[in-house]
Amino acid sequence: MAAQGDPILVGMVAGEASGDFLGAHLIAALRERASRLRFVGIGGPKMEAQGFESWFPMEKLAVRGYVEVLRHFLEILAIRRKLQRRLIEAKPRLFIGVDAPDFNLSLERKLKHSGIPAVHYVSPSLWGWRGGRLSSIAASVDKMLVLFPFEEPLYHDAGVPVAYVGHPLADLTSDDNGTAAAREQLKLPATSKVIALLPGSRQSELRYMAACFVQTAKLIATRQPGVHFLVPLISRETRAIFEEAVYAAGASNLALTVLFGHAREALAACDVALVASGTATLEAALARKPMVITYKMAELTARLMARMATVPYAGLPNIIAGEFVVPEILQGDATPENLAQAVLNSLNDPVVGRRLPERLDRMRLLLRKDTAARASEALLPWLRPA
Repeated sequence: MAAQGDPILVGMVAGEASGDFLGAHLIAALRERASRLRFVGIGGPKMEAQGFESWFPMEKLAVRGYVEVLRHFLEILAIRRKLQRRLIEAKPRLFIGVDAPDFNLSLERKLKHSGIPAVHYVSPSLWGWRGGRLSSIAASVDKMLVLFPFEEPLYHDAGVPVAYVGHPLADLTSDDNGTAAAREQLKLPATSKVIALLPGSRQSELRYMAACFVQTAKLIATRQPGVHFLVPLISRETRAIFEEAVYAAGASNLALTVLFGHAREALAACDVALVASGTATLEAALARKPMVITYKMAELTARLMARMATVPYAGLPNIIAGEFVVPEILQGDATPENLAQAVLNSLNDPVVGRRLPERLDRMRLLLRKDTAARASEALLPWLRPA
């Protein structure tokens, strides 16, 4: 038990860039509503900028897919065991697992059984695959915070305490179209056709997709004169992988700007985006931009996931809508030719350009719920001074 005046300790784990953003957003909101909080565990640069103490590098957890995880399994397992021991010794008032369910749910179960309340922020994709997780989640968490409205009934029906908090990315959006301002900020001609390329945030994703994205851009440039490409990348490592793909493809003459971060600005400035499946598809939807969703991973991983899938969609805009509103081209179908044609169709179809942004704007308003306030209120009962 902390002495009066000591900081209230909160454990947290985020395993990748999107979790780092969500974790930082939550830390800032909690600091506004509760005093003397100290956050520790595993997080990235955005969380650290909010005063978070990361005990292990977040990059160690940022792998995806069965095959990829197997390569790093022993190292990840060792990190989890060390972190578990350290948290149980420190006895935080609350533990918050931010996404990363394969790492966090097992950790949460051990902490909960040790008397440390555990909250999981961002539901595992029960609606997409591995739906049998509900019983395990119920044994692991004291509360689930979900970002999408269709997730809340799943937990209510299973008897898991749940709160729908909306999505913080939606809270950051403006009702105004920011295309002109973003292009001015990025020094792009107002009349250019601009395509955003978002090949992923993990190094493993770039290794699978960078070459395909570059080849796709080359094809588009031959068919769409004057096009300009924006490529926001999150780290020096992912930037190096992409630039190696540009060099290998002999594509140094492409009208292409590589950005360090600035994904939202790139999406605001573009006419259409080619996006690796993941949180970036939601960011594109919130920017109300036409997009083509694609993804490549190890073939064994893809086959296992396909066998367990319960919905026919990979991208969040389609999952939220419950139907295909934007095209998805995955795995073997994701050739440069197919992707280039789909991007050009979205770029030059006036019906898509008029109707799709309206549909995506309704989705944006559905998710804009002042997430910071909702999530903080759900957690405050554990964080009041003793």
